[in-house]
Amino acid sequence: MVRRSESDGNVGGGAAGRRTTDDIDRLVAQWGGERPDLDLTTMGRVARLMHLGRRLGEEVAATGGRYGISVPEGDILFTLRRSGAPYRLSPSQISAALLVPSGTLTSRLDRLEAKGAIRRVANPGDRRSMEVQLTDEALGMVDKAVTEHVANEQRLLAALSERDREQLDRLARKLLAALDG
Repeated sequence: MVRRSESDGNVGGGAAGRRTTDDIDRLVAQWGGERPDLDLTTMGRVARLMHLGRRLGEEVAATGGRYGISVPEGDILFTLRRSGAPYRLSPSQISAALLVPSGTLTSRLDRLEAKGAIRRVANPGDRRSMEVQLTDEALGMVDKAVTEHVANEQRLLAALSERDREQLDRLARKLLAALDG
């Protein structure tokens, strides 16, 4: 994205007195010439959030790609890992944790099983059902991947101060709570 700094008119200049103009500002300005009756400031904010989501998703996917796993597969592996030893859950527990339908989960589990990352085992409490367990081979890979994943996330937020990050957390929680209603 092309960026240039312009003073926003605040006295004192400095970082707080600057705003960044980007491609989205230029698109919004074009709309302003055609439809000045619209709330174009909101259009720009939402466009930035959507673009940010795409860019963050691309960066997270690139980390998983280095391990040969997609983001949805990584979600399953990370869910199993954070469940604690023996790193085993029922498909319905995984589905609930990830908010995905069981049909979607089945195909992801099939791919992970083919890669040797998980295995399906009999539920010790109910032999009629199966559980999904992280393999010993995958455990080390998942630990390495999650370490790299968190380091990547820290890199992605490095442009923000700790105060900025706390404000981002507060605002994101507020917006998500309103959207999830």
